[in-house]
Amino acid sequence: MKKTIIILAVLASVHVKSQLIKEESIAFSIGYGLSAAYDDVNIADTGFYLQGEYVLDLSKWFDMRPYAGLILTKSNGKDLNEEPTPYIATSKAFLIGGKARITAPIPWVAPYLEGGIGASIGAFRTLTPYTDIDKSGLILHIPFSLGLELGPNHNFDIAFTYYFHPSMHQFSGAAAFGISFPINTIKRI
Repeated sequence: MKKTIIILAVLASVHVKSQLIKEESIAFSIGYGLSAAYDDVNIADTGFYLQGEYVLDLSKWFDMRPYAGLILTKSNGKDLNEEPTPYIATSKAFLIGGKARITAPIPWVAPYLEGGIGASIGAFRTLTPYTDIDKSGLILHIPFSLGLELGPNHNFDIAFTYYFHPSMHQFSGAAAFGISFPINTIKRI
């Protein structure tokens, strides 16, 4: 009798788990990367951004997204007004972590917000009149994104995505374009 109850409990929990995740997909984003200091200075260094996500849709408006990415920025020796400057805020890092996305369930154009926690592995430099930090290694970051899912299946996306590095007094981010590919759709009865 105990074995039967245990087997039924295991089967029920597997069935419940499968109903929790509505769809799985892979998403890729590429964009124009940037990094800037928290300090009120007129610098932003630019470069390249790339990210991949494993998307677990829990509903039409909420999903979970483990991610891995890359941000590479470098200084051109000029501030935002194209004036020469010795100040920099650069990032050369691999990004890994998890995010949650809340999406307005609107057809064709759906705005969203993302937030989470992660780690950056790489080299960072923040040099302003108020801050002088040069670190490499593993650093905590807090991801935040604001964007739009586009198309009848919301499989395209444009976003402003940011990774705040509190210990470096800087943030990295990008204006990015993304595409997602469904890999598993579970039919609901």
